[in-house]
Amino acid sequence: MRFYNDEIIRSLLSRMSNLERLDLYIIFDCDTTFIDGNYLKKNILNSMTKLNEFHFSITSHISNVMKLNLPSKKDIQQTFIHFQTKNIIYVDYFPESKKGLCHIYSYPSKMIYYSDITNQFPGGLYEYVRRVSLFDEKPFEHEFFLRIQKSFPLLEILYVKNKKPQNRKQSNDNQQYLSLIQFSSLSELRLNDVHDDYIEEFLFHTKTYLTKNVNLFIEYESLERITHNFTRECTRINCAKVDKLYLCGNDELKCENSLGKYFPIAKIINPRRY
Repeated sequence: MRFYNDEIIRSLLSRMSNLERLDLYIIFDCDTTFIDGNYLKKNILNSMTKLNEFHFSITSHISNVMKLNLPSKKDIQQTFIHFQTKNIIYVDYFPESKKGLCHIYSYPSKMIYYSDITNQFPGGLYEYVRRVSLFDEKPFEHEFFLRIQKSFPLLEILYVKNKKPQNRKQSNDNQQYLSLIQFSSLSELRLNDVHDDYIEEFLFHTKTYLTKNVNLFIEYESLERITHNFTRECTRINCAKVDKLYLCGNDELKCENSLGKYFPIAKIINPRRY
């Protein structure tokens, strides 16, 4: 659930002082600082004296960070030194959009959705997570996707948003023994807001192994370019596994017959037709 200030959540929690267990999963849009351990102690733990079990995942977003003196990851870690449970903290700043992100959560985690993962993602094992979104203003390299695969073994839905080209793409293309990424449970892959490098990352069968019956969201023009007008062999195997192909954007289909043959089992959904 997303809140634009913390007054509502504080009001709700103040009426639940007798709770013995609390699972709190919230996204905040903050004005001047991130939610940290001091906030949790002051507004939750100190007033809930009967609380025996506390699981949380709290993401704070701040805009116009260039005008603010915001804390570092180390600063926020210091606010959790008296917590008895293990907690994960990571902080990231995005200079182009002038935004900041802080994610704090108890670990092991019972989250089913993990949003806005960046290159600062600390790893770990998240057996309950089924949906993941990735975003950064810095490139995602192949090793980053390997970490995602290992951390989310039951991942079903993956959304990638990154417009930056990979720095090590050329060396990866020449590497015969590149570790293969395998998403054994993936059923939906959204690549409609990415640089071409990430389309290659997922469609090259030498880089990623996709299971059958995947729903793929992608821009038609990007797909046409990466597959060399639906003739490229290294993308053919994974494309043949796509069950539903959602063509995003306003691009006109130029090679519709070739597209159908390249995606032999896919139901092709083109919004321009409706």
